This record gives sequence, structure tokens and C-alpha cells, in this order.
Amino acid sequence: MELPLFTALPTDETLSGDYTDDYGTFTETPGGLCDKSWVREFRGLYEPPLFWLIFILGAVGNLMVVFIFTTVRHRLKTMTDVYLLNLAVADLLFLGTLPFWAADATKGWMFGLSLCKLLSAIYKINFFSSMLLLTCISMDRHVAIVQVTKAHNQKNKRLSVSKLTCLAVWIISGLLALPELIFAQVKPDRRGNSFCVLVYPNNLFNRTKILVLVLQICVGFCLPLLVMVLCYSVIIRTLLQAKSFEKHKALRVIFAVVAVFVLSQLPYNGLLVVDATQAADTTITDCAVLELFDVAGQISKSLAYTHACINPFLYVFIGVRFQKDLLRLLKLCTCGLSQGGVSKLQAVPNRASVMSDTETTCALAL
Repeated sequence: MELPLFTALPTDETLSGDYTDDYGTFTETPGGLCDKSWVREFRGLYEPPLFWLIFILGAVGNLMVVFIFTTVRHRLKTMTDVYLLNLAVADLLFLGTLPFWAADATKGWMFGLSLCKLLSAIYKINFFSSMLLLTCISMDRHVAIVQVTKAHNQKNKRLSVSKLTCLAVWIISGLLALPELIFAQVKPDRRGNSFCVLVYPNNLFNRTKILVLVLQICVGFCLPLLVMVLCYSVIIRTLLQAKSFEKHKALRVIFAVVAVFVLSQLPYNGLLVVDATQAADTTITDCAVLELFDVAGQISKSLAYTHACINPFLYVFIGVRFQKDLLRLLKLCTCGLSQGGVSKLQAVPNRASVMSDTETTCALAL
């Protein structure tokens, strides 16, 4: 679990010998030994209730999205449907790790080395796959809105391509998570408590750690953000030329999802930049400043985690079709999902999605 910074966070830190004691109660710096026990106590009080809240809300929301896609709608009609389903699955995999990190915050790591490596990798896979899937969605919307004729003529082909693209996203994300599988270790601090952390090799100027951080910042945030900004800039220009406010509704869900993800991830990645700079040249040695960065790292990490539970509720409150599907589903659940109720649920014809290529194309017809 690649977590920022110089702090008591589960993975960027290392504890003795050929690694630095950033996770334990004391941290050794060029300026002396820093006692950060209060930061450790803050983490134990702050993270568990927040992680459990994110886990519960996110699990309910993402399971609802998966159920609607797989049961209510029967099939994935557009490239965006495929990407959103995979995004929900990625969030569910990540959310499943939060109870373990909540326990780690209060009692230390009690689950062994294998789970330490696996759960650390799952976080990184979710991080990369989420950003790459949002990038794919922005590119798909660019084609569907700016290149309407092409999108309509190649709809079936694009649907097949989207499934192969998702497979590629998962493979790439898995490869980018290899550092977690390699470097994650269970290490004790000076008080005997064990923690799941990343132990980087003690090479010149911390090159391995810097390379991992730069890879995450560039591939997992900067490049996808650049692609999204370019695509949505062209889309906005197309929408403004359409002279109808109604045309904006087809993109409302995507804009909201991307905006929330960027806002939640920007502080996290900003602190990763500081962490990489600190690893290259230790310029921050004041204990009070390091403690502030520790707390900032914990808060930005928690903010980054919230995207996993916010996305599904954005679909429900903004997406017209999700609202109708959810209301119909809740109505059937209230009345009891008898055999007849299930049949009615499965017999409902598929309407065009608020984000479907068909509706978007019609909305942009001048």
C-alpha cells in the first residue's frame, strides 16, 4: 500500500539497519532522534473509524452498481458501461483491504507477510486501474461526442475493444504494483510492534524508492490527468457550440467522477512529490515539521481513499438511468423479490443510458 510520506503510514517506511525508522515511535534524522509517539496515537484514533465508514459506504454503493449492471441491465451496451463496471470492481477490491489497515493502525500487523504483500499490491492496482479507467472513459466520450459518426458506425467494434482495453488496464496495473509485492515486509519497531511497510534497498540517493514514487506520480496521475484535460477541453468546446444546456447532462456523471477523483488524489500526489524530494536529499530535519508532514500524509491518504465510496453515489444522484434502475430495484425489494418480482426485474427493457452513445449522439445533433 503505497502511502505517503515520512510518517507512521503502512508502507513507505522502513525501520532499522538499511532502512529508516519512519513508521515506529522514533525517527532518526540528521538532526537527531524524533519522538513521534503522538503521531502514532493520532493514527490509531483517526484512521480506524474513518476506514470502516469508507468500507461500509463504498461496499454498499459499489455492490449496488455491480448488481445493476449485471442483473438489472443484463448486458453492457457501451464502452463507458464496461469501464464503469470495472471501476466498481476495482473499488470493491480496494475496500476489502481497509479493515486490515484499520486493525494495523491500532494493533499493528497481525496477518503475516503474504497478506502484507497482497493487500499492499491491491491498493496500488486499484490506484492505477482507477486512473487508467477514467482516462479510457474520457477518450471514449471524446469519440462518442466529437466523432459522432465514427462512434455510431463502430459501436459494436468499440464495445469489443473496451473489453480488451480493460484487460490491458488490469495487466498494466498489476505490473505497476510489482514493487509492493517485492518490497512489502512485516517489520517490528523499537517497541516490538510489527507493521506492514515497504522496505526499499539502501542504494545511492534512495534511487529505488524515488523511481517507484516517480512512476506512481507520472503514470498514475500526471499522464492520465493530461489526457483527460485534453479530451474534456475538446468536449466542452463541442458542447458550447451545441447551444443547448440539455446536452451537458450526458456528461454530468463523468465530469463529477473525474473531478472528485482528481480533487481527492491531488493532495496525496503532491505530498508524494515532497516525499520523493526528501528521499533524494533530506532537507527537512526539524522534528516538528516532520510531524506536520506525518499528519498531512495521513489526512491526504484518507482523502484519497474516499473516491472508492463516492463514485457509486455520484452515479445514483446524477445519472438519470441509475436513478430509475435503483428506484425500480428498491421498489421490488420492498415488495419482496418473489419469483414474479425477479421475472419483472429481468423483463424490463433496456433504455438508453444517460451516458450511452445513442443518447449522446442525439443530444448533440444540431
